[in-house]
Amino acid sequence: MRPSPAHAADDAPVRITILVDNTVNRPGLRAEHGWAVWIDAGDTTLLVDTGQSDLVIANATALGLRFDALDAVVLSHGHYDHTGGLAAVLERARDGVRVYAHPAALRPKVRCTPAGSRPIGIPAEGLAALHRPGVDLRLIETPTDIAPGLWLTGPIPRRHAEEVPEPGFCLDPAGQIPDPLDDDLALCLETPAGRVVILGCAHRGVVATLDQSAALRPTTRLQAVMGGMHLRSATAATLQWSVEALKHSGYERLVPAHCTGLPAIAALWAACPGRCGEAGVGTTLSF
Repeated sequence: MRPSPAHAADDAPVRITILVDNTVNRPGLRAEHGWAVWIDAGDTTLLVDTGQSDLVIANATALGLRFDALDAVVLSHGHYDHTGGLAAVLERARDGVRVYAHPAALRPKVRCTPAGSRPIGIPAEGLAALHRPGVDLRLIETPTDIAPGLWLTGPIPRRHAEEVPEPGFCLDPAGQIPDPLDDDLALCLETPAGRVVILGCAHRGVVATLDQSAALRPTTRLQAVMGGMHLRSATAATLQWSVEALKHSGYERLVPAHCTGLPAIAALWAACPGRCGEAGVGTTLSF
């Protein structure tokens, strides 16, 4: 990797391609409930999350992307819809590929509802793949640089009472141990156009995530926020507060995806005319 003191790419734009999302935006590709984003930052190529199945492989292949070109894989948190394709990705990645995750991402995770409980953590084959020879697993609990201009927030402190944790995320099938979701993190890219924040699900709060990014490395050049904002099940009050906060966040572009939910996406588009972008599998953004 060529050193770059300022941002992720000196001579070429950073290109971000959505490989897995709940909707699809190009012929020949398919969607599923999940999230995966391919990032070409010039000297560094990385994948944020892997969707819930090996669909990430089919979509990447259709777009001419090669997993043996990956320098790193980032796991935004340890849920199945972000890690289900992990084993397939690592099987195709080159030796020495780095995988970044919070240690808590590897815990068993359970979704508990009145109808019962089901496992929602990293599938067993994905956990096994993390320990294969040739995989450089890096468990992080603090802000971490991946490459010049590419860094991870580490854990996100809860900052706002309005961002209420959604019930039902647990660490045990009986639902007695709530999952604090302290494995939740985001990727920040310092692009020529300004900061771009890639969310997974923002389980710790989308506004809290942006606040943490600003607190860790202040900048006035705020370009885009994209990914799951986990507003699908938000109350009307939380949704209204979140939309207003994002409207006044200073980011020029908002690209809500995955678990944001249609009501929240519609509210953001209405509140931020000209600033919202469409997500969906096949969407490519350059900065």
